[in-house]
Amino acid sequence: MAGKILNDTSAALLGLLHEGSMTGGQLMAEAINRLGPYWTMTRSQVYRELPALAEVGYVRVGKPGPRASVPYSISANGRRAFSRWLNEPTTIGKLRDPIALRTAFMEHMSPATLSEMYADALEQHQEALSEARAISKELAGEDAGASTAMDFAIGHHRSAINWLKARQK
Repeated sequence: MAGKILNDTSAALLGLLHEGSMTGGQLMAEAINRLGPYWTMTRSQVYRELPALAEVGYVRVGKPGPRASVPYSISANGRRAFSRWLNEPTTIGKLRDPIALRTAFMEHMSPATLSEMYADALEQHQEALSEARAISKELAGEDAGASTAMDFAIGHHRSAINWLKARQK
């Protein structure tokens, strides 16, 4: 089954495993640290995808360690599948933003609630922007690709901040 088409979550896990063997928990932590500002992954997704990747031979399963944690490492077939995924044509992701969704129905909100929602969202985006900038700076010297991808999160938060500030006028 070396031709299995990867979903984005599986591909992200294989990409992270290029760094070396990791347990599901370590992969989750690495995904949050390295991808979190622009790509979310849930623990249930990680633990669902790892056995599926092992079944098709894209990862090797190591011996259980402390607390039954199981290390996974990428196989040669996994490296090839990841490379195919990287080189496939892609489309942009679908945007899902709860503030924009609520704004679509703002005629049903009081002006005070709307204003408070925008103020809270502005604060959250400013914090997220600071975090993304710090991560990008940290990654700049060690991983140019991850740092460049983090620029997407930076741009997203800047854009959201500008949009929210325009709503507060």
